[in-house]
Amino acid sequence: MRRARTARAFIPVSALACVVTLSGVGPAAAAQRDTLTTTTVALPDATVVDFQTTIDIQVDVDSQGGSTPTEGTTTLYAMEAGDRTWQAVTTNDSASSDFLAVRPWMTTSYKVVYNGHPAAGADDGYATSESEPFTVQVRRAITYPRGGFVVEGRVTPRYGQRKIVIKASREQSSGYVRFRAITTDRRGRYAVTLPRRKGTWYWSFRVGGDASYLPTSFQWKTWVSVS
Repeated sequence: MRRARTARAFIPVSALACVVTLSGVGPAAAAQRDTLTTTTVALPDATVVDFQTTIDIQVDVDSQGGSTPTEGTTTLYAMEAGDRTWQAVTTNDSASSDFLAVRPWMTTSYKVVYNGHPAAGADDGYATSESEPFTVQVRRAITYPRGGFVVEGRVTPRYGQRKIVIKASREQSSGYVRFRAITTDRRGRYAVTLPRRKGTWYWSFRVGGDASYLPTSFQWKTWVSVS
């Protein structure tokens, strides 16, 4: 008697390939990456400067995991005295690059915004964040000669037809009494001839401030022999 043959199922090659392809879609390929929260800190190297002086702003961007994002950009925003709107100044291509040689033309508030970066491939994304605003105050600049009784120079910026108050004292650090006030011309230039008082005298020249600029001043010294 012949033995009965065992029945075997035949699966086409194309069907096997299809099974393999489907089994390759696993949880890792479909996983959603996280978007991490970030914090941005911006610190200037000075908060009071003379007119036309530059500052450097140190920037630090960190994620919720403590790492520093390597992707994304940061933008420096400014709002000058009297304005109510933030204006973009410049953008750095690196997340934590510092802003160097920033020149405030008047008292100005600044902030830095990290623009974030979307998740891509196996990398997490980073959310946007911005620093606390800070203000850099600007003093007007005043020029003057090196010595003598004729004192002249210029106040910048925008100090035309405005007063400079001059005070005098026999002591360098105290006791100043008002001598007179002079007025600049329309370009901010001034000139005054000091009296030739006997002995040593100290003079204070003070320029007023306003919402855009801090006041500024300088001291002057004259000397006439008593004998």
